[in-house]
Amino acid sequence: MSKLSKLANVSQEPSPGAQTIVDERTQERPDYRVDEGDHERFSHYVPKDKLTEAMVMGTPVVALCGKVWVPSRDPERFPVCPECREIWESLEPGDD
Repeated sequence: MSKLSKLANVSQEPSPGAQTIVDERTQERPDYRVDEGDHERFSHYVPKDKLTEAMVMGTPVVALCGKVWVPSRDPERFPVCPECREIWESLEPGDD
């Protein structure tokens, strides 16, 4: 008799008192996003030295428009944030 034919005769009913226990746990992770939304769709104006440091160290930066995030993507792939652009264009030369 093969092993498979022996298994065919085994009851598929659980043994008396046997139970399946499901232990669902959620792990809370820190949310470094201060503000959701635009920073996912736009590139923002940030002082260049702060941006370089943030890219290397993984620290958050604050854009001209006030968005706070940890930069990790190529800003060339996204349009410029309209609010950042407006603020930048309103600055006097030398204010940067």
